[in-house]
Amino acid sequence: MMDTNSIFNISNQSEFEDLALQVFKFQFENNRIYRSFCDLLYKHPSDIKTIKDIPFLPIQFFKSHKILSSKAPIKTTFSSSGTTGSITSKHYVTDLDIYTQSFTKGFRQFYGNIEDYVILALLPSYLEREGSSLVYMVDAMIKQSKYTESGFYLNNHAELKDTLTDLDSQGKKILLIGVSFALLDLVETYQFNLNNTIIMETGGMKGRRKELIREALHTELKMGFGVDAIHSEYGMTELLSQGYSKGHGIFNCPDWMRILTRDTEDPLTIQAHGKTGGINVIDLANVNSCSFIATQDLGRVNSNGTFEIIGRFDNSDIRGCNLMVL
Repeated sequence: MMDTNSIFNISNQSEFEDLALQVFKFQFENNRIYRSFCDLLYKHPSDIKTIKDIPFLPIQFFKSHKILSSKAPIKTTFSSSGTTGSITSKHYVTDLDIYTQSFTKGFRQFYGNIEDYVILALLPSYLEREGSSLVYMVDAMIKQSKYTESGFYLNNHAELKDTLTDLDSQGKKILLIGVSFALLDLVETYQFNLNNTIIMETGGMKGRRKELIREALHTELKMGFGVDAIHSEYGMTELLSQGYSKGHGIFNCPDWMRILTRDTEDPLTIQAHGKTGGINVIDLANVNSCSFIATQDLGRVNSNGTFEIIGRFDNSDIRGCNLMVL
């Protein structure tokens, strides 16, 4: 068993790298699918000296295999959204407390305590299906909030408009989190001039609207809500941690998560900062599944560790839960 408490007590890069190597060894020894993948690449813990040496499991494996590094009972299964008949990703979670710690402490690192915010959620598409990790997270945040007005507002835009306007004018700290198309629907009906509200989009038009590039989406939302910046969340079914952007599409990771990029022509080669490539994620909160994932996203990592999402690989599945397809 790994000591999961150490995951959320990382304070510097050296501690992160040491723990990442420990997690790799643990998952190599306890995750049958990941072990087979590493064996095919002739990668053994004795070969792994830095995090750049660690093999990253292609995210598609979450669609075809049960990715587990724990023998504990499965508490819940998060699943990705998908079109009818498509194969969805499944993330088998044996310890929901790790997920709760991850999103609670991750939010606190960038925004402060969840309880101090009114949490208003506009996530109609996610509430239409079971198994959404985003709905699980936001529902828990609503319960952590000390405000009775916190809640899911579905398509009740009139009530949401009145609640949002009233609380913002009172100077309450508000987080309005929603999918892109629902936020656009709201500002097409009502105009706001907010001073105390964070607008956070979780991406995904999900076929409801024409896709917009991030700049165009954020311009419309900034005008509609009367705010200076649109915040974003970078998360996905296969991860138990989220990155956050406070504007301009520049994301930060919590202390137990890192982004690397791989060469698009040589997926085993990790690139230097500043180069566009495939996004690889190290999420140590995934200790009981797989912490080293090669996604289908394209992006770049800046010298200060922040990252940007540029788009997606051609012919990759459309992901409806975490980001705009640019």
